[in-house]
Amino acid sequence: MPSILPLLPVLGIVLVLFSVTMGVPLAFSWVQRDGVLHAHALAMAATLISGLLLRIGSLRRHHELKARDGFLLVALVWTVLPAYGTLPLLLSIDDLSFTDAYFEAVSGLTTTGATVLTGLEKLPLSVNVWRCFMVLIGGMGIIVLTVAILPLLGVGGAQLFKAETAGPMKDEKLTPRIAETARGLWSVYFILALLCFLSYRAAGMAWSDAFMHMCSTMGLGGFAAYDASFGAFNSPRIEAVAIVFMLLSGINFALYFVAFKRRSLQGLLRDTEVRSYVVLMSASVLLIALFLAANKVYPSFGESFRHAAFNVVSVATTTGFASVDYAQWPIFAPVLMLFLCGFATCAGSTGGGIKLIRSILLLKQTQRELIRIVHPRAAVPVTLGGAVVPNHVLTSVIAFMLVYGAVMVVATLLLLFTGLDIVSAFTAVVACINNTGPGLGQVGPAANYQGLTDFQTWVCTTTMLFGRLELLSLLVLFTPQFWRG
Repeated sequence: MPSILPLLPVLGIVLVLFSVTMGVPLAFSWVQRDGVLHAHALAMAATLISGLLLRIGSLRRHHELKARDGFLLVALVWTVLPAYGTLPLLLSIDDLSFTDAYFEAVSGLTTTGATVLTGLEKLPLSVNVWRCFMVLIGGMGIIVLTVAILPLLGVGGAQLFKAETAGPMKDEKLTPRIAETARGLWSVYFILALLCFLSYRAAGMAWSDAFMHMCSTMGLGGFAAYDASFGAFNSPRIEAVAIVFMLLSGINFALYFVAFKRRSLQGLLRDTEVRSYVVLMSASVLLIALFLAANKVYPSFGESFRHAAFNVVSVATTTGFASVDYAQWPIFAPVLMLFLCGFATCAGSTGGGIKLIRSILLLKQTQRELIRIVHPRAAVPVTLGGAVVPNHVLTSVIAFMLVYGAVMVVATLLLLFTGLDIVSAFTAVVACINNTGPGLGQVGPAANYQGLTDFQTWVCTTTMLFGRLELLSLLVLFTPQFWRG
């Protein structure tokens, strides 16, 4: 039976590594002298000491992780880490409750980008840096980062990697060693992050703004340093940079890694999911731009296209930035955008949702069943990129979709039970389970989640975690079979 005790040394390693990341806002606070240096120092020390105590106290234990241990550890990390992520916020922001601070930390680490904070531009710079930096490290996953840096001293890194990564086909190996794969993915991630940072700076952002919004763009998290999000810049050049890197971050990072190793873009350009992604994004932007122009929302097609391109890409890739209050557009546009956030990004990207590959497989499975109705004895394999997709993958996709729908229904009903209106409740759940951020109504792009009660906030927090851990990876912990044997 899986036990938490053997997992504590690995949790200790993750906490030590997490404490190191707190050095980033600490450095910003020291340079900018924003008055909260002590908060970051205390948070860093508390996290580091906790990690060391767990590690040192477990030195005599040696336990090779099995598959079940990997899922348990990932769930443990993603619930414990936000508690430590709250420390810089609680020590820096007056009258911030633990519930709201935990929501904010979960939102950052799960790359959701929903916030309960207002007056962001008035917060100490280092606090906004920490919020956005959590998105960057959560984008690829702190577990994957740990596997990349440390071989885990005999701990089964493959199980951690499998439990952490997104998508229906998790068993494909890019390299013989999982640690090498993780390092390769993070290398690609940081190279693109550097290019994004420099591009934002060249487009006119200040150095600090370029860093913070690079973090949120690459992690597809949507945290901003201003209440008006990208509307505060009102710059087509800055928006263009954001569009490019949001689109790039919505693609499977493993394909970039393979393209770099082979010195060829052929694999990237021929990938079925990527081609579908490009077509879907292009068609959606054009459709909503034409819709806005036809409804005379903006005086020219050029302006309609500009705002459609930025906001459609932002919501569809589950980033959650906003350049305007798109909730004021005719209702078809924001509803379509929220629909897209459920499936538009690729598996292996930093985006949320069910992933485009699952949608493609589900459509192919539906097509196969329709053919079988007409020809019951026909052998109709489901193929993807010329390869036959195993039946167990298709079964997993169908199970995932059923659970996805069930969690959405239950979470929405819980919010409705507490008195939240239907538009706010349903779109909040859609935005949280897909790790998108803003919904509509009370949680729309011009508002935030601050007006929710504590219970409603915890429902949304739990929904974000379910979405980040891809539902089945978390729900398996609640089955009796998981704890037997």
